[in-house]
Amino acid sequence: MRTTLEHLLATRQSGFDPTALLMLDLDRFKAINDTLGHLIGDELLKQVAQRLERIIEKTGVVGRLGGDEFQVILASESARNDAEPVARTIIETLSRQYIIKGAPLTIGCSVGIAVAPEQGQTVETLTRNADLALYAAKDGGRSTYRIFNEDLLVDAKNRRQLEDDLRLATSNGELYLVYQQVVSTATEEIVGYEALIRWNHPRRGNVSPAEFIPIAEETGLIAGIGEWVLRTAVADCAAWPGGVRVAVNVSPLQFANPKLPHLIANALTASCLPPDRLELEVTEGVFLQTDDDSGCTFKTLKDLGVRLALDDFGTGYSSLGYLQKAPFDKIKIDQSFVRGAIMAGNRKAAIIKAIVTLANTLGLETTAEGVEQQDEVVFVRELGCSSIQGFVYGKPVRAEQVAADLDQRGLSAQLVGHRISRPPREKVILKALLVRGSDRNEATVRNTSGGGAMIESASLTPSDVGTSVAIELQQGSIWTGIIKWVDGQRAGVELSRAGRSSR
Repeated sequence: MRTTLEHLLATRQSGFDPTALLMLDLDRFKAINDTLGHLIGDELLKQVAQRLERIIEKTGVVGRLGGDEFQVILASESARNDAEPVARTIIETLSRQYIIKGAPLTIGCSVGIAVAPEQGQTVETLTRNADLALYAAKDGGRSTYRIFNEDLLVDAKNRRQLEDDLRLATSNGELYLVYQQVVSTATEEIVGYEALIRWNHPRRGNVSPAEFIPIAEETGLIAGIGEWVLRTAVADCAAWPGGVRVAVNVSPLQFANPKLPHLIANALTASCLPPDRLELEVTEGVFLQTDDDSGCTFKTLKDLGVRLALDDFGTGYSSLGYLQKAPFDKIKIDQSFVRGAIMAGNRKAAIIKAIVTLANTLGLETTAEGVEQQDEVVFVRELGCSSIQGFVYGKPVRAEQVAADLDQRGLSAQLVGHRISRPPREKVILKALLVRGSDRNEATVRNTSGGGAMIESASLTPSDVGTSVAIELQQGSIWTGIIKWVDGQRAGVELSRAGRSSR
């Protein structure tokens, strides 16, 4: 394949046809290879190769680079235009069901495309750019394709630089922990804190965990960073009043380390923290990425006396089998179910109630994540959740502030979020007429939500509060409602259920 590509690129420089390079990676092949064996995997690769050869035929060259990676070279006057249709055909064809030894199997395929000469004039450059496009395709959800663009190269360089910086972040003291309160719904007292990692980069400032944690997991740096988080959080918690727990996230890679129980025992001994004040949070990825020994690890951790929580429950597979495999103490209900659950017309409250009922039957606690409004606290309590975590009790703070707050006001939690939840608001600028009785005045709609709108008009006065109005939009729609407040030239209008209609 390399020799073919070198030859095509050399002749292209002499004025011959463009060359398109497609890098292919099979999705979910590793799972089949690992679970069904290499003989099944080899047969699957053969059938993939046969399908690729039928697709490409005489229009290009197909080769296998190794593992589940294939390469397609297209060289013709139409190669530039053919690359995308060929990629779509490859993805569709390779995603069809396979029958191997009487068993049906299904995989997917991700494709990265780079075209010479504009996206590379050497084998190395063209291959690198097709690889970057393939990485973007896999990152974008797999079973799709991406065409190389310069932004991918810039992103790759930034990512590599961030990776290099992350390797030094711990030793340079750039990483630190903040702690978010976990509050009992029954007593409204603080029962624990979750340790959250932050990175203050010397040049970039605060780097989001959503940006650097995936890098740490892919490069294996998460092992060292995770150990630092564990030891730091345990040491910080030891200085807090008795009974207050600390929760630490454990990645699947960390969990797969057979030395994890020893590391935890060592950290607890060094800090003199009772084991039951440490809570380890794991996601279902622990079950998907570790072998059958995970059950032994769970048992060893429980023998140490630490608590176990299943994080982000409600997302992913959320298999009930996971609750059988591990001796969990708590289920954490993902914030995607909590936020907006109080609003009418959705099923989130029913889902939360179902999870709580399941947890109660199994003797497990439940924590609702992402609670931000004060009325949601009452709502979640009525649904039966054991505890609450979210900005409604303030933003996460450093260990020193935690100690100071606990010393000043004890375990009493203070609500700081908005008192009443409101539907998400969408910013708009719509010209309209504000109709009050026989008065018709120019107005502008500034934002809208599921049940209201904020308008702006020079004709508004405080006496308009409580007035029924109609808002006539330029596109012909009419909204009806009641003015609930007026502040200068702005007013909030509560729209009627049938308020949004056309002429």
